[in-house]
Amino acid sequence: MPRAYAGSAMIDLHAHSTASDGTTSPTEVVAAARDAGLSTVALTDHDTTAGWDEAVGASTAYGVALVRGIEISCSHRGTSIHLLGYLPDPADEALAEELEHARRSRVTRLQRMVERMAAAGIPISYADVLGQVDGPETTVGRPHIADALVAKGVVPDRSSAFADYLSDRSPYFVSHYAPDPVAAVRLVRRAGGVPVMAHPFASARGRVVADSVIASMAGAGLGGLEVEHRDHTAQQRAHGHDLARSLGLFTTGSSDFHGEGKLNRLGEYTTSLEVLAQIEAEAVSGIRVVRP
Repeated sequence: MPRAYAGSAMIDLHAHSTASDGTTSPTEVVAAARDAGLSTVALTDHDTTAGWDEAVGASTAYGVALVRGIEISCSHRGTSIHLLGYLPDPADEALAEELEHARRSRVTRLQRMVERMAAAGIPISYADVLGQVDGPETTVGRPHIADALVAKGVVPDRSSAFADYLSDRSPYFVSHYAPDPVAAVRLVRRAGGVPVMAHPFASARGRVVADSVIASMAGAGLGGLEVEHRDHTAQQRAHGHDLARSLGLFTTGSSDFHGEGKLNRLGEYTTSLEVLAQIEAEAVSGIRVVRP
């Protein structure tokens, strides 16, 4: 996999823990970052900052700088968009309310999906799903249903669960609340953070939005595009760099690490030191990069 180096720095700005749908704890994410040779890692769990405090302690223990972030699930006319928010103020009232709304919607959505599966004779209950969740503060999601299906022997792994039962084309699929991406960009900026669109061209995952939507997000304060990502083809990466230049955005590279939940490995794509410095310069929340 290509890596973008800046001096001796190796910076991965997209990783998940058991605070959402990763399979490793925040401490284990930071430890794995050290083992992968990273100088800096960002913890960006879905719709939650619950893993931040633990990751801060691990940053000191393992000597890896930490960027605190979130990944907000958005939607534009039914198309899913993921927005990374770096260094926002977690106490910002509007941001906290939006994240809580999203988490509540995820719970009811999963309950309805499990009900549909059970009604079709699939041997799964919502209690089975909760058995795959790390703790009460964890943001639950479809990967936890996938893990329950694996535990029940219905499917061999998460990928098979998403292909057969959990895709948006599945008869069991239920949508959940997700803010408009332009509104989410403004929300992150108002919370003093820096918004970056995650894997914007990953068409293999499903529908992607037109460049005009990304331009609207840029007009609202989008800072950058996550261009270097395993779910982008070489052509999509080239287009992403061109689009970012035309819109005045920076570009990042990240692994989108989920532990054993996905094939993505820490450090397989990285971000330059100059871009990290720009992110920190643009953040006005008072939340800084933790440097051990």
